[in-house]
Formats: sequence, C-alpha cells, structure tokens
Amino acid sequence: MELLHSGKVRDVYADGADLILVASDRVSIYDVVLPTPIPDKGRLLTALSLWWFEQLSDLVPNHVLSATDVPAEFAGRAIRCRRLEMVPVECVARGYLTGGGLAEYERTGAVSGVSLPRGLVEASILPEPIFTPSTKAPKGEHDEPITYDQVVDKVGPETAERLRAITIDVYRRGAEIAADRGILIADTKLELGWTPDGTLMLGDELLTSDSSRFWPAESYQPGRAQFSFDKQYVRDWAVESGWDKRPPAPEVPADVVEATRARYVEVYEKLTGNRWS
Repeated sequence: MELLHSGKVRDVYADGADLILVASDRVSIYDVVLPTPIPDKGRLLTALSLWWFEQLSDLVPNHVLSATDVPAEFAGRAIRCRRLEMVPVECVARGYLTGGGLAEYERTGAVSGVSLPRGLVEASILPEPIFTPSTKAPKGEHDEPITYDQVVDKVGPETAERLRAITIDVYRRGAEIAADRGILIADTKLELGWTPDGTLMLGDELLTSDSSRFWPAESYQPGRAQFSFDKQYVRDWAVESGWDKRPPAPEVPADVVEATRARYVEVYEKLTGNRWS
C-alpha cells in the first residue's frame, strides 16, 4: 500500500484500484490536531459511519466496498473504499442554531446567506433544515462559510442543487432515526464525490461524533448550551484553557480524555443499539 494523504484525523492509502481509509485516535478542534489522542476514537467513528452508511444506503450511494477486507493492522478502524473525485465543498446541514452558525446569525441575521427569523437563541430549532456549506481548507487552515451562490460558482448550478438536496435529505433521515433513539442531531457535515462513471456518492465519514453535534433529547432546552455527545466537550475545555486556537495545541488532561471517550461510546450505543466492547 501507498500512503497518499495523512489528514487531521484520517490516513488514506492506495491499494490497487481501491483506497483504504484509516481513522486514527487523533482529535482535531478549530482545525488544529491536539497532541493527545482519544482511545478507541478511530474504531468508534468507523463503526458508527458503517452503521449509518447501511441505514441510508437506499437514500444515496456510498463509497464503502468492505469493512473486513483491510490490512490486519488497521482492523476495526479502516474501510476499503471506492476512489472518488471529491467535491471541493464541505456540505453542512443545520437543524438547530449553534456554534459558528449562531455566531454568524447574531452578526447578520443569516447563516451562509440563508436568512432566518428574528429572535432565535442558542440551540433554537430552525423552521426547516438549511444548507450551510463551507470551504475545504488545507490542513492547518480554517474552513470558511460560503453561500449557495458561491457553491454554484465552484461546481455549477446542477451539481450545487444536487449537493444541497442530498445534504438535506441525509440530515432529515438521520435526524428521524436518531430522534427515535433519544438523540437530536443539531448539524452535520458531509463529504461527497464522483465515481469515474459519474455517480455522486457519500464518502469519508457519516453522521459521527466528529462530523455532527449530538444532543440528548431528554435534556434539550433552547437558550443555553446543550450537553453534547461529541467533541464539543474538548472544544469547551480548550476555550476555558485560554488556548488561542493556533498550533501548537496543549495536551488534553486525562479526565477530559476519559469524559470525551465516554461520550463517543454512549452515543454509539444509543444510536446503534450495540454494546461497545
């Protein structure tokens, strides 16, 4: 195999005509990789992605070829995938107002050019899910929000509409499935790409704790920050530590590592119904 790319969280290898996508235990916040890994994170993300790819396989095709035909040293954290020509846009769907979307709304009354009603607060549910794309920044740089018109400029009107439709459809279906299990999906980020025959399909990860914000439905209350089953806990610690969000990042304390791992495990178990071992 040949290492093609080592990203913030994943490593990509070429194996003949296929790719081997390996999820590490690295954690990235504010587009900076922290020096402290989260044990089992890569295996958890891989297992959850595979579960979601199966749940949504009738809605949109995906890049998965095999979860078992991978090198032994990567077993449990790797997927054999189709090669895709990735779309140069991060496809984001939001059903609730939080994070960078909330900050932009407070400044402009809109998110990625989508106007929203006045008076929304932290964690407000939106009238309907919205497509809020962003750039794909190189490692070490920050993704930046863009408007739908900018997506059209990048990929053309037909592809832009397909990206928006797929992103919203995946979010709606995922949110429905998660809600039945007591989980709210506040937002999620998708990666899509083209096969050589022109099929647009899902790649990378899907509806994981790294690409989504998961909240427990039982404690949801707009107007305040929510308990999160994702890396928001690490983000909150980083902000409170006084770190300036630029490399090098500080070591993560053991109690924060343990609590973050526990959240990844809990949401995996709640969503899939499988016990993590």
